[in-house]
Amino acid sequence: MKRISIVFIVILICFQSYGQKPRARDLGVPFVGEPGEFNAITDVKGVEVGYSTIISGEGENIIGKGPVRTGVTAIFPRGKHKKFSPVYANWYSLNGNGEMTGTTWVTESGFLETPIMITNTNSVGVVRDAVLKWYVATDWYRGEDWWYTYPVVAETYDGFLNDIYGFHVKEENVLEAIKNASTGKIAEGNVGGGTGMMCLGFKGGTGTSSRVFKIKDSTYTVGAIVQSNFGAKRNLSIAGVPVGIELKDTLNYKFNAPPKSRRQEGDGSIIVIIATDIPLLPHQLKRIAQRIPLGVGIVGGRGSNGSGDIFLAFSTANENAFNRDETTAVESIPNDQLMPVFEATVQVVEEAIINAMVAAETMEGINGNKAYALPHDLLIKILKKYNRLNE
Repeated sequence: MKRISIVFIVILICFQSYGQKPRARDLGVPFVGEPGEFNAITDVKGVEVGYSTIISGEGENIIGKGPVRTGVTAIFPRGKHKKFSPVYANWYSLNGNGEMTGTTWVTESGFLETPIMITNTNSVGVVRDAVLKWYVATDWYRGEDWWYTYPVVAETYDGFLNDIYGFHVKEENVLEAIKNASTGKIAEGNVGGGTGMMCLGFKGGTGTSSRVFKIKDSTYTVGAIVQSNFGAKRNLSIAGVPVGIELKDTLNYKFNAPPKSRRQEGDGSIIVIIATDIPLLPHQLKRIAQRIPLGVGIVGGRGSNGSGDIFLAFSTANENAFNRDETTAVESIPNDQLMPVFEATVQVVEEAIINAMVAAETMEGINGNKAYALPHDLLIKILKKYNRLNE
């Protein structure tokens, strides 16, 4: 016990000294697979992520004034300066009590033509409209005068901590997320669209992870980013350990109001975006998206009736595949070689969710409602108890 406490204190001191938040691996959580340089979706070359985080006010909820705990996340498959550069993509829904706009055309055409935006449930419309205006302002379609498009905007519900009926996400927040989009290390936890989210009995939010592996002589990367807002504490499992059961009476959500909510334990949502540089065709990306629920299930997701579990996968390979006028030649790997991709997908989803919870900090929102951070010291102690701590 004493040794575990010392290790935890050393971890905290190290990360506080460098101004960084610990991630799941830093606490000793064991995972399968080799991560990329940043262990993030941005390990897939060209992918950029940006946030706008909106936090203000405290106390009683006054609609239109706050408290506010929300934001916007922007994901660009080939970077925002690439402008119109469609990627092969497809999507899947485990349980459809949620929204991701633009998916009908993604399936019909096989291409994702836009960035992916993630926000709260009531802000999908304003985010979509702001993206359209941004296209006009930046000539996204590069001189084409008669274009149409369907922005992809996904959501999860943050109304237990955020004044969601106050509609605080504005056009400037969308533009801020777009402007901030970059490669490299990205923040996790209470950031962007994940700011006010809750997960598996604790504070949730935004998380990411990646895997690097070989198929024959070629090295590929799969990365995930999640907006995690789902699940019942009793189902929380980390590294195969029943952490939720162990912590069933520890730091439970505090709900002062609204008192008439129909929310049931386990309700919520999760949005998962998978990026890869593997040359995959749209039907193969559908198969990737269909494996995402396996990673969600490992940590405790059950696809609740009140949950919007919506997933999208895209490939940055075959950069010249989209052409309105000419026949193009594309590459794809055989279906018989997809198993490493399936496995990597499950692995990155699992780790991204746990990273979101590890990075998230305790948050008090409207009416004093509170979601507590996953306690790092107790997590280390529990993993040690089950001989699952990676020391």
